[in-house]
Amino acid sequence: MTEVKKRKVAWGISGAGDRIAEYVQIMKEIQKEFEATVEIQVFVSKAAGELVLKFYGLENEVKQSFPKYLVEMNANSPFLAAWLQTHKYEFLLIAPASSNTVAKIAVGIGDTMLANAASMALKAFAPVYVVPVDYEEKTLVTKLPNGKEMKLRVRKEDAENVRRLERMEGMHVLSDPQKIRGVFKEWFAKA
Repeated sequence: MTEVKKRKVAWGISGAGDRIAEYVQIMKEIQKEFEATVEIQVFVSKAAGELVLKFYGLENEVKQSFPKYLVEMNANSPFLAAWLQTHKYEFLLIAPASSNTVAKIAVGIGDTMLANAASMALKAFAPVYVVPVDYEEKTLVTKLPNGKEMKLRVRKEDAENVRRLERMEGMHVLSDPQKIRGVFKEWFAKA
């Protein structure tokens, strides 16, 4: 029996903590559902790798669940931008996308691994999916690792940057982490 070559997806985790445990759980479920044909490789921003995943107690879980786990050293290391441009990956998924990452992509600043990778992927016609934590202007309540709740305001400026992303060719903005499942079904469900 011949081994099926798995198609690859680059999953970028930025430094946003809101609903981070939900994102990790969804991606683990997706990986299990598509494990025969898809390999999800994880690319973690400095903020996520050094702070957020540790703060929420999720770093080891992500590392154990996804064998390829790389942490940003600079905008080109790991060289995710080049791997996306050469279509090593079917697409880039940034989930969650912090307001900082969204703003950088929206205005073309590529000084972080994920922002640079998104910009370079779009130049090479590689699809980019982003799930911004600050999707629309509102007040929300998020849960901290200690179980306490914290009230946050999604600023008008952050929501406007999301609208900028929505207007970019090749960029797909998802309003909720649950919508990630639909992307994988669209790309990888058996016909």
